[in-house]
Amino acid sequence: MDYGAGHHKSERAVPEDGPAFAFTPERRARLEQIAAQYPPEYRRSAMLAALYLAQEQQGWITGNAMAHVAEVIGCSRAEVEENVAFYTMFYTRPVGRNVLQVCRTLSCALNGAGRLTAALCEKLNVKPGEVDATGDFTVIEVECLGACDRAPVVMVNDDWHERARPEDAGELIEGIRARGGAALSGCYLDIEKKLTAGADPELHARSGAGGKG
Repeated sequence: MDYGAGHHKSERAVPEDGPAFAFTPERRARLEQIAAQYPPEYRRSAMLAALYLAQEQQGWITGNAMAHVAEVIGCSRAEVEENVAFYTMFYTRPVGRNVLQVCRTLSCALNGAGRLTAALCEKLNVKPGEVDATGDFTVIEVECLGACDRAPVVMVNDDWHERARPEDAGELIEGIRARGGAALSGCYLDIEKKLTAGADPELHARSGAGGKG
């Protein structure tokens, strides 16, 4: 919507309704387990969990999924849409099986995050937000992932990769294709904690694996 001033423009779009949506019995049961942890009058506190379950089931969040979540949670569709629009972890269009979320906030930006995004997109022949021809990858840019001292940082689904370099974009993509999350550095704090606790020594191979920068 253009408000007439030229530089004041809303890019928010009404999400497509998509196919009919209802939780599978298993996911509905899981949602009820989560919702039961809150007093009945605060059932809507389980909204984010409901959205995660909807996205897990369908792959992204459509208008019909939002309407169903609103119905089972007990709120308006507008309230659900507000949360979907706010959080970058919810997708409102199809994405690849691996979503590469490149942090673009200051520390990562200063250490080449923009070039990293460009390199990943070039290797996959996509623009940010698009799905590559194999259906395996989508590259998106997100705000701070909270690892400024290990910039640039990339989240791949629920896995973590630190100090990613633009020149290693092809190697990173092929590693994910071949080994999934095992190709990623992981969070060095989590790895060090496990090592201190006497976890598998093979974790040493991953500790600092993203430290090429």
